[in-house]
Amino acid sequence: MSIILQVVIAILVFSFLIFIHELGHFTVGKLSGMRVNEFSIGMGPAFWSKRYGETNYALRVLPIGGYVSVEGEDEDSSDPRAFCNVRLWKRILFVCAGAAMNLILGFAILSILVGMRDNLPTTIVGGFYENAASAEYLQVGDQIIAVNGSRVFTSNDISFSMVSDRDGIVDFTVIREGRKVEIQGVDFGMQTLEDGTKVINLDFAVMAAEKTLGTSIRYTFFWMLSIVRQVWLSFVNLITGNFSLSELSGPVGVSAVIGQASSAGIKPLLLMVGFITVNIGVFNLLPVPALDGGRLIFLLIELVMRRPVNPKYEGFVHAAGFILLMGLMLVVTFNDIIRLF
Repeated sequence: MSIILQVVIAILVFSFLIFIHELGHFTVGKLSGMRVNEFSIGMGPAFWSKRYGETNYALRVLPIGGYVSVEGEDEDSSDPRAFCNVRLWKRILFVCAGAAMNLILGFAILSILVGMRDNLPTTIVGGFYENAASAEYLQVGDQIIAVNGSRVFTSNDISFSMVSDRDGIVDFTVIREGRKVEIQGVDFGMQTLEDGTKVINLDFAVMAAEKTLGTSIRYTFFWMLSIVRQVWLSFVNLITGNFSLSELSGPVGVSAVIGQASSAGIKPLLLMVGFITVNIGVFNLLPVPALDGGRLIFLLIELVMRRPVNPKYEGFVHAAGFILLMGLMLVVTFNDIIRLF
């Protein structure tokens, strides 16, 4: 697949996910009776714009974002339909709607991927690769229920917990012959990738189980929760220094991965899109100023205090958060470009 086609696919995927996110805000805004001034996909100057009723719809030149502009969202307004004047529960729903749409889409994509599988992976050890260090500690049939003290529900949880390990030495909790067994200090060793990143050696595989409607729904649900937890844990690991900024990927890096996935077939592409849309949904709900989660915090404060925070102060907080996010975006994008070349 040509580079140009991969870039086009990446742009279409990003634009679609942004559209889904903003459609959530737009739909709840309209249904709640708010005055929606603009529905815009992309950033920068508009190359297409059309007004229908009271709302202006626009497509902008940079496919890296989008927004729904609602009257009175960032300032006071005398309009009774303004965001600041409608009921609090409507404002909370509006703020959460974008992330909710991304999560719903993610669940739908994961359901499709589960439906395309012949069987489902479990958390039961099924075998070992050649010269596996873990074969001295784990046994075929062991059901892994925790890795490094972190509860696991899917094979995805096992992989994430082990990949997050920094020294290659892992503790397991397993169910063996009906008994809970603690296995301490399994030394998998580390390998160094071409880009210098060190990752743990995964030297065992898990069993597959027969797929039924019930197990498919259950697996999709826990797979979804697993991805949500990964986003939160990644954020915590970044704050605590377990992950570095150099390990993050921004639009450039993600676009490159989307391009690679699209050239590998529909399943890898769907998997990547599913992961990205869940990441967008969860990331937007993080309690960070300028994100939906930051706005939600102020609404919850209003719910508790029975009065809104002064819009001027809230505006300062969101402005500072936006500047920090843009700075982080520049750093991450620079790292993405360095990795590409």
